Amino acid sequence: MDDAPEQMTDTDPGPSLGLDMPEAAAGYQVLARKYRPLRFEDLIGQEAMVRTLTNAFRSGRIAHAYMLTGVRGVGKTTTARLIARALNYLTEDQDAPSISLDPPGQHCDAIQKGSHVDVMEMDAASRTGVGDIREILEGVRYAPVSARYKVYVIDEIHMLSTPAFNALLKTLEEPPPHVKFIFATTEIRKVPITVLSRCQRFDLKRVDRDELTAHLANICEKEGASVDEDGLALIARAAEGSVRDALSLLDQTIVQGEGTDGPVSSLQIRDMLGLADRARVLDLLEAALAGDHAKALAEMASLYDSGGDPAVITRDCLDYLHALTRVKAAGPDVDLAEAKETIARLAAIAEKLSIAQLTRLWKILLVGLDDVRRAPDPLTAAEMTLLRLGSAASLPSPEDAARLLRGDVEAAPSVPKPEASAPVEAPVAEATAMAETPEARPITPPVPESVESNDAGESVLDIRDAPASLDAMVDAMTGRADAALRSDMTRFIRPVSFKPGKIVFEPAEHAPPDLAQRVAKRLQDWTGVTWAVMATHDSRGGETIRERHKREEREHAERVSRDPVVAQALRIFPGAEIVEIRKPAEPVIKEDADTAEQQS
Repeated sequence: MDDAPEQMTDTDPGPSLGLDMPEAAAGYQVLARKYRPLRFEDLIGQEAMVRTLTNAFRSGRIAHAYMLTGVRGVGKTTTARLIARALNYLTEDQDAPSISLDPPGQHCDAIQKGSHVDVMEMDAASRTGVGDIREILEGVRYAPVSARYKVYVIDEIHMLSTPAFNALLKTLEEPPPHVKFIFATTEIRKVPITVLSRCQRFDLKRVDRDELTAHLANICEKEGASVDEDGLALIARAAEGSVRDALSLLDQTIVQGEGTDGPVSSLQIRDMLGLADRARVLDLLEAALAGDHAKALAEMASLYDSGGDPAVITRDCLDYLHALTRVKAAGPDVDLAEAKETIARLAAIAEKLSIAQLTRLWKILLVGLDDVRRAPDPLTAAEMTLLRLGSAASLPSPEDAARLLRGDVEAAPSVPKPEASAPVEAPVAEATAMAETPEARPITPPVPESVESNDAGESVLDIRDAPASLDAMVDAMTGRADAALRSDMTRFIRPVSFKPGKIVFEPAEHAPPDLAQRVAKRLQDWTGVTWAVMATHDSRGGETIRERHKREEREHAERVSRDPVVAQALRIFPGAEIVEIRKPAEPVIKEDADTAEQQS
């Protein structure tokens, strides 16, 4: 018996690759593949791109490279295959590129299945190296086998390495006339600008919720499935504009209705998606904004026990807060894609809040959502976010607080009126007088003109015109080359006695040992007279200038904190504290201003 294999002829089709198997034999085909668009007219939500391509093909202005970008599931790969089919469209009646693919051309079926010899698809996520790109570049110079153009479709192009991008640049800029490139990416910012500048870019947008809901309803009708309309809206919302995600969720939803007579309810879909009841989320948000912390925490715990995800609940609160802001800004007639009862309820809540408050609450909740997603215990993070939200909602806005401080208690109707002010230690008249009276400052005596100068070119003072106090002396040294000495005198000299020609002081802790000699030398250079500057530890001196300034600052802060206006502000904002006290600028006297102007 001859066991040799049977000889094959040139016309033998060879072993089957499974591409011609009937769909029933190949098994169930998921909805995302079964309802993949076969024509440009079937694309939903991408009208701008379809219109641009239609005009380009009609006028013959066909680019040599296209860049398709967008989130997952909006049709980048599908669009790439449609463009490849349009470029190689060929029928008995038409032999030219066409955006209209009805009826299908000779190459359409093979391109759609990804098996056409002249249309090469490459996944850059798994083939990132320069060697993979060189394989493409080596084949670019050869003409197509049967189609009009050689089309290279590279998905997730942002995953290519830098050498691979560099190898592609020259060919991408000046490709042969029979070659077209189509790139797809979800991370357009990672694609080098040198590549982007050589491509015609299309941004595929997320599909609108209403449009996606209608698309899902149409597919349910074709599949003979019954799904509640509110449930389809939940799927469209959860898909976040991705058609593929929506169809995958619809596949899962249809299974929920197997063995039941009625349609798949929105409650079943909500449980499947792990979503919280939207009405109860609004109850939760309303309780938080009203400052009812106990009710808000109880509602959060109930939603969590029912299977709600804390991150999803927080996201729902964020959506409702955005809706509240839109209602507040544009009125209750704004289009929110919500039930009339919900819009009326949102309008009632928004009435009690201002736009400024809503924007601040939005920021708090947005930061809280990030905390919930990153926290080791999402429920705890969500509860803390609600508490922050409630506390912030009960506080007046800065503009209302300013009105309250002026005594206009009707300024903020959404905020409880402050309680009657408690008696303060300092009377109002005394506080006002303190605020209007500038703090006493040492007056620098005027330096008279002298006829003598020291070696440094400075005017030499008469001993009788020398400063009469340590403060006056330090101030008189301002603007001279005495920064280090002035600092040491401010920090380390505790004066015992001071008079022209003689200074006795107690050195403070860590005082430089040569401080007395440095002060004496500086004063002798300044006045031309020998000064007796003595450091003693036998007599107790007064405060240093720095110690006195710090004490005066503390006393001033205590007086300010007892001011009725400041005390009321601290009561309005619990937990607030005085961080800094600024003194008002001293008014410029006209004569001084005229003098300064003349000198300048």
